[in-house]
Amino acid sequence: GIILVAINPYKQLPIYGDAIIHAYSGQNMGDMDPHIFAVAEEAYKQMARNNKNQSIIVSGESGAGKTVSARYTMRYFATVSKSSSNAHVEDKVLASNPITEAVGNAKTTRNDNSSRFGKYSEISFDRNYQIIGANMRTYLLEKSRVVFQVENERNYHIFY
Repeated sequence: GIILVAINPYKQLPIYGDAIIHAYSGQNMGDMDPHIFAVAEEAYKQMARNNKNQSIIVSGESGAGKTVSARYTMRYFATVSKSSSNAHVEDKVLASNPITEAVGNAKTTRNDNSSRFGKYSEISFDRNYQIIGANMRTYLLEKSRVVFQVENERNYHIFY
């Protein structure tokens, strides 16, 4: 499969705007520099070409930028699909369950708001490949954090 290694620079870079989205839209994998938008474009094209579901797995350590990468992917889909909900679909999806974030995020030595749970985001498209909805499922990974925290780390935010 296709693997992209991305590194969190811990600052905003001008490589995720609409102009970059449009530059990657319609391009073949490998025609442009490696980018999260290239991965998203390949999944979008394969979905449209083969009429089959696609998956993008975003993995990494705490503070690696997994949530931000997922947000950029959703922004890409919203823009290239020309969805009526293009405005900020990624914000709507990622903000869909703030209670889960309070229960599932904690301060770690690397990140003050680290997700201690996994997320499965499912984006639904219509027959014209426009976004019509999304669903986010979460599952707790660190149940041990409820009773024990490493030095300089905190329990889940909900307890504070």
